[in-house]
Amino acid sequence: MIRVGVIGVGHMGALHAEKVVALARDGCAIELTGVCDIIAERAHAVAARFETRASTAASGLLREVDAAIVAVPTVEHYQIVCRALESGCHVLVEKPIAADLEQAEALIKRAAHGGRVLQVGHLEWFNAGIRAIQDKVKSPRLVEVVRVGPFAGRATDTDVVRDLMIHDLDLVQQLIGAEPEKIEATGVAVLTDWIDVANARLIFPDGCTANFTASRVSRTSKRKLRIFQSDCSFEVDLSLQQAWISRVSPDGSARVQTDVIEAAPRDSLLEQLRGFIACIEEEATPTVGGVDGLGALRTALRVLDSLSQGRPAG
Repeated sequence: MIRVGVIGVGHMGALHAEKVVALARDGCAIELTGVCDIIAERAHAVAARFETRASTAASGLLREVDAAIVAVPTVEHYQIVCRALESGCHVLVEKPIAADLEQAEALIKRAAHGGRVLQVGHLEWFNAGIRAIQDKVKSPRLVEVVRVGPFAGRATDTDVVRDLMIHDLDLVQQLIGAEPEKIEATGVAVLTDWIDVANARLIFPDGCTANFTASRVSRTSKRKLRIFQSDCSFEVDLSLQQAWISRVSPDGSARVQTDVIEAAPRDSLLEQLRGFIACIEEEATPTVGGVDGLGALRTALRVLDSLSQGRPAG
């Protein structure tokens, strides 16, 4: 039985706790041992909902669990994940992995030294639409990504690049297999003191160009990815978890034929947790490990550097 604790039970942390309980009810050998939050009322409310223990200090809970899900503000990731790893826990930490590269590298080393799983919550890798195309993407030439939505009032302690765009930065550079050589970006603060809307253009070593748009102050929601390569193009609606492939029709008419790539939508957060538990049981490498999280953070920080300098970041 793997004992799991959730540290930070705001919006995302409460969802994580819900999935731990759901997976346990589904027969997985795990239990929600406890939840922790510095706001006592919140910790007790979530604990009562899922019939587990509540605490306001992480240290006690970490001594009682085998694995920790960390969903605290980004600035606290390093401290909490360090303490979890020092306690011998496997860790699933929400993205970004840490506040800066030095902290991220230190966490990776600590996890490796202790033989612990360190997984980063880049959730889209568990999206059925992405799973449907990931093995079909071969040397893309152009990528377009849009991730926009209304202001939710959460994650106001960070910018839209590390809040939203980082999901897509991770997806694209893992699909391409490299980090970008050049970055140009623009952005603006609208409702917070941070950048709320950003656009970035990334050029990769093989010449592929990727354009990213991220906004958390838009009227409607849209999460779409389009990939163009020499023989076909792909479109993924990340919200609907659906994927399509377009290519020249085989009937010789030079028409473009678009087909659905079969992908059954699933609960991405639940599948992420299932994968995390499997990595612990099988001593396997997670789908999005610490090194992947570091790469995504490095590119996100380069995008922010381009925004702050008003010039391309090489």
